[in-house]
Amino acid sequence: MNPLKQKLDINNERYRIIVSIKEDYLDGKLSLEEGNRILKEKLGTCTPDEFAYAEQSLKGVYKDEEILDKMDDLLNLFDGVLVRAENEYPENHPLWVYLEEINAVEKVALEADELLKQEKFIKNPWLGVFDSLAQWRTHLSRKQNQLYPMLEEHGFDRPTRIMWTFDDGVRDAISASYALLREDKYEEFLASVPETLEKLRDLNSKELEVLLPTSYKLLSDEEFVRMSKNDHEIGYAIIDPPGLYVVPGINDSAAHLNRNNSSQNGAVSNEFLNDLAGLLSKYVGPVGGAAVNKDAVLDVATGKLTLEQINLLFRHLPVDLSYVDENELVKFYSDTPHRIFPRSANVIGREVKNCHPAKSVHVVEEIVEKFRSGEQSQAEFWINKPGLFIYVIYTAVRDENGKFRGVLEMMQDCTHIRELEGSRTLLTWDKTDFVGDNQRIY
Repeated sequence: MNPLKQKLDINNERYRIIVSIKEDYLDGKLSLEEGNRILKEKLGTCTPDEFAYAEQSLKGVYKDEEILDKMDDLLNLFDGVLVRAENEYPENHPLWVYLEEINAVEKVALEADELLKQEKFIKNPWLGVFDSLAQWRTHLSRKQNQLYPMLEEHGFDRPTRIMWTFDDGVRDAISASYALLREDKYEEFLASVPETLEKLRDLNSKELEVLLPTSYKLLSDEEFVRMSKNDHEIGYAIIDPPGLYVVPGINDSAAHLNRNNSSQNGAVSNEFLNDLAGLLSKYVGPVGGAAVNKDAVLDVATGKLTLEQINLLFRHLPVDLSYVDENELVKFYSDTPHRIFPRSANVIGREVKNCHPAKSVHVVEEIVEKFRSGEQSQAEFWINKPGLFIYVIYTAVRDENGKFRGVLEMMQDCTHIRELEGSRTLLTWDKTDFVGDNQRIY
């Protein structure tokens, strides 16, 4: 039996009915109304996990783009059939946190609704609203770097890829409206707000109706405990940081972590150091007959360094690094406090194509293909916004025999560098924090 199907406890007959009607509707053989009527007659109700598993099972029959374009219609097809989840989770559970954020952002959306009714436009209240909405990227980032990878480990990857596209739509809509507001294009801004709020609420509805309840059924407490710990490193949107999700017997030793020490920047990650030690001990081998530890001195290409020193060097580089191996699996990222885009340990071991939204996967695949064939060795990108310049370069990694061994991504906030003029040859301490600026792109 399919492990995912078994985990979700999907009934074969009900599953066949759901998939059959979905396919007939997508093929144009059934109207929305007729399909809805048949579902009510044959099923009565459908659980969120049944709906999601049927969507996953359409894989190979329909392209993601086809499902994406029809997703709202598919949900309408199940109107009055899809059981609305209670979405009740233990306090501090990662899904409880998502729910708290959704409730918080809805209050912000209601505030926006009221401002739209005002006869006179006043900028400051709107700035307050969009300052809050701009935080929603953190909610989306946790989903993409934490929840989605764990679901994909269980073979549940199509719904996450499709939802990632909806995530990007919401992020882009908020960003575009916010830019219009800051540029004092008030008429265009006000015209954009209703659609932005609609996209936000639509995505939140999809999370509540399908994503969260299915995740709760599919993932284990051990996975949620691990997710909670990594969630604290990425951060939260609108709400105060919650406490760590604690399950007796799983993370009793970590129960002391609370909202007062859940910093996004943090000190050196012991977990990262241990993971690196484990990785190096696997490939470098034991030192003195024992496993490699953080104090073991390793012969690197041009020197001798301990694991702790290697970790510290990576963390203090003024650039962000990520490494994807020749099998297109994410193997490493530098855990810097000033990271431009957030990362989570859950991306390690994940296929790189699943770490990007659907609209950019073809670019990722082309880069890997050109690097693998030897046709190209570097690809440059940059993001140029008012007060912000981000430089990104991808480099083919090859061994001494020229064999392709993967892709190295380097990303750097070059805003300060581009502002420099003339020359400086004397030591001056006029700016000391630009390397560690915790700036995020929106």
